[in-house]
Amino acid sequence: MTEGTTTLPGPPSDASEPDLARRRMLTAATAAVGVVGVGLAATAFVETMEPSETARALGAPVIIDISKLKPKEMLVASWRRRPIYVLRRTEAELKQLPSINGQLKDPLSKADQQPANLPGWNPIQRSIVPEYLVVVGICTHLGCMPKLHAQVGDPLLGASWPGGYYCPCHGSRYDLSGRVMDGSPAPLNLPVPPHYYRDATTIVAGELANRTEQNWEPNTW
Repeated sequence: MTEGTTTLPGPPSDASEPDLARRRMLTAATAAVGVVGVGLAATAFVETMEPSETARALGAPVIIDISKLKPKEMLVASWRRRPIYVLRRTEAELKQLPSINGQLKDPLSKADQQPANLPGWNPIQRSIVPEYLVVVGICTHLGCMPKLHAQVGDPLLGASWPGGYYCPCHGSRYDLSGRVMDGSPAPLNLPVPPHYYRDATTIVAGELANRTEQNWEPNTW
């Protein structure tokens, strides 16, 4: 022992320091595990508050913002893993629709390709707000996605083309209301899903305003 030093009773200091450090490490680790556990529990709880992918696929309604949609433009949303076309039509296009009734298989939308109780439904315009067409973008022949060809007399489709949708798979044609044209292999009009306007620039597709028709299906997709 070195002269001038005093030894206190108890375990040597070099033995107590590692033990204290070990205790501190274990305490910190336990606290960290607790924080992580709380974090995981909170995440799981939050996730249960959101619709699952399965729920969305089975038909949870979708909100569609149309505030930036200009006349003659179309946007595409997704509902039940199916494309929803929202087309903004002009006044001239709407006035032209009745003139082609004689070229269509179901001009007055008598087939069950839309819910029976859509408020304000117009069977020729196939809409509840005239300028906006809301349809499921799936050809009723074999399920391809028709393309929009809004131009009258489109060079690809001939001088008599009134504007509408053309399916590139097998040549089915639909007008600007999604009504199928004579001579098309598709048997029925494009489906109009249940929907309503939450406000002037927001469409909710997949249900009606009274929260009904969430399980609706057309005669043919």
